[in-house]
Amino acid sequence: MMRYEDVPASFNIASYFVDRNDPGRTALITGDGPVTYGDLATRVNQAGNALLELGVRQGDRVLIAMSDGLDFVVAWYAAQKIGAVTAEVYTFLPVKDYRYFVEYVSPKVVLADRTTAAKLIEAGAPNLIVGLDTDRQPSALAAAPTSRDDVAIWKFTTGSTGAPKACVLAARSPLLSFDWYARGVLDIRPDDVVLPVPKLFFGYARDMTALFPFGVGGAGIVFPERTTADRIFELIAEHRPTILVNVPTMMGAMVSHPDAARQDLSSLRLCTSAGEALPAELHRRWMDTFGVEVLDGIGSSEAYHIYLSNRPGDARRGSLGQVVPGYRAQVVDLDGRPVPDGEVGRLEITGETVALEYFQAPEKTAATFPRPHTVRSGDLVTRDQDGFFYYQGRADDLLKVGGVWVAPAEIENCLMAHPAVTECAVVGYQENGLVKPRAFVVSSDVTAAELQDFVKKRLSPHKYPRDVQFVPELPKTASGKLDRRALRGDSP
Repeated sequence: MMRYEDVPASFNIASYFVDRNDPGRTALITGDGPVTYGDLATRVNQAGNALLELGVRQGDRVLIAMSDGLDFVVAWYAAQKIGAVTAEVYTFLPVKDYRYFVEYVSPKVVLADRTTAAKLIEAGAPNLIVGLDTDRQPSALAAAPTSRDDVAIWKFTTGSTGAPKACVLAARSPLLSFDWYARGVLDIRPDDVVLPVPKLFFGYARDMTALFPFGVGGAGIVFPERTTADRIFELIAEHRPTILVNVPTMMGAMVSHPDAARQDLSSLRLCTSAGEALPAELHRRWMDTFGVEVLDGIGSSEAYHIYLSNRPGDARRGSLGQVVPGYRAQVVDLDGRPVPDGEVGRLEITGETVALEYFQAPEKTAATFPRPHTVRSGDLVTRDQDGFFYYQGRADDLLKVGGVWVAPAEIENCLMAHPAVTECAVVGYQENGLVKPRAFVVSSDVTAAELQDFVKKRLSPHKYPRDVQFVPELPKTASGKLDRRALRGDSP
């Protein structure tokens, strides 16, 4: 296992993950065909020279708002090669959100494409570049003399409890995460082909598709279209990937698809799940339908990537798995004191991939990063005697019902065990000044009373949802997570 001291003091992300590879091997599979590492390196160098011509220098921030594809990957690595700091945003945001990111990031340039250009113009983005002009640029480029401790990447929080914040990450973070998680847990291989469900602006997907495979000479599949179950099935049939990067909401859509039983997923050696908790019942349905091993885990922008995960051949349904090699984890109370196994507490993670700070948020930084290389998350978990962790919800999602704290995740997991429930979410609402659980359910052939009785028989009486609302689908964030704020009706 790699340690901090093993990361070269002089370290450039693009040099390591792109330039070291065999130029004849396939790096990316796109709608226009395969792209070799040699082609990718040339395009990265040309784009890097174009950025230098635009005045971008080492330490400057580059905001990328581009659809998934070769151009996105090239732009990201080009900025890294010249020592700039990359930050990415979703391609289907409203104008007000683009305005927020532009003002917050203060980028030297904003890189866009036809999908995002009009909205970014309306948002007043300065130094907006729609498609880098690389045709006349030289194909050689010396990597900037960056160090392992230089700021290299901004990853944004999801903004579930306020405006998104940038987690400021050093160049060492992706290399250590690659070694600890991609190699140490997934055993990523040169013949792996990775297909992502989330889009590349989401660091979980970008790293799994266009960084971790590059560490061993593997390949990633990139596609610009919105992700649907139909599209994922088509891409699996066409390209036969070996790793599917998934999230629970899409897993639910895939197992509920009318043609699910006829899909051939035999090329997949594993499926990862992250972004939100994977209900045990959905995991069971997935295995019954597809038989592809799922490695559920949890990570965060604050710690760069996945830090708890199940292992191949040793996955416990309903758990987040065990600590990823390289990290240390403990469950603590509100004062930061460790709690015994089996008790609920906040998850605290220590490792050298952890962010340096939240940009321009000293109070939030002090609360979330109590010590160097340590992040105290808002995730509530328990740990069993074997070192497996179990998700109990977010601290800020807890509901105090009848004077007792209730985790929405517990009610959701119970509802998901009902055969007629496809998806569900539980949030709080107030009635006569009291907080009560409300369930939003995607289902068929079941009544609210039947679901309420189902929960009453399996959980403590005060935990059943007082109100059940049937909906055609649940709102999702850009990264594919459940949007609880939208369900609660909170203002953005």
